[in-house]
Amino acid sequence: MIRLLLADDQPLFRQGLAALLSLEEDLDVVGEANHGQEAIALTERLQPDIILMDVRMPLCDGVQATQEIHTRYPWIRILVLTTFDDDEYIFQSLQAGALGYLLKSTPAPEVAAAIRSLHQGYSQLGPTIAPKVFSQLNNTQPEREKTEDLAQFNQRELEILKLLGQGKSNREIATALNLTEGTIKNHMTNIFCQLDVRDRTQAALWAHQYLLI
Repeated sequence: MIRLLLADDQPLFRQGLAALLSLEEDLDVVGEANHGQEAIALTERLQPDIILMDVRMPLCDGVQATQEIHTRYPWIRILVLTTFDDDEYIFQSLQAGALGYLLKSTPAPEVAAAIRSLHQGYSQLGPTIAPKVFSQLNNTQPEREKTEDLAQFNQRELEILKLLGQGKSNREIATALNLTEGTIKNHMTNIFCQLDVRDRTQAALWAHQYLLI
């Protein structure tokens, strides 16, 4: 059973989504939050597997809540579900630690499928969101530099990058490659330096674009 926490300041939407998701046999809505601060408090108490997070909320918005929760509980996966497809919200949410970004217009069965994918460790970007992310990556790094980046990685690091691009955690990568988590962390540090990125989300987006597609 996948335990869900819904964070949205629109009660009617939140309650309707909870009712639809509760129809799925493997999904259990364990809590609902009206704003980011409540989402943080409920996360600490309920320890859900997945959080569906709106972006624009009072007191503490979804980006701030995502960053706070991801820092405290990095194993809890966050899926942004919002009406806003602004570039700023998308990149701030992903950099804060969200593993997925969908619009509220997404049909409930597709939201449920995205939740399951996230629970398995895969990132999820809506069909209108992914092109924005990949376009930004294209604009920020010339093709020649991308080729040079690939040449700097050994085979093991490329394997790690591919798994990272699939949304795998360090533990899952270590298991898949039969290595220790400490070894994976060391490789990650080297990968971040060579890509000149600050965190695993940025590295995962790069890998998803240039190694998986």
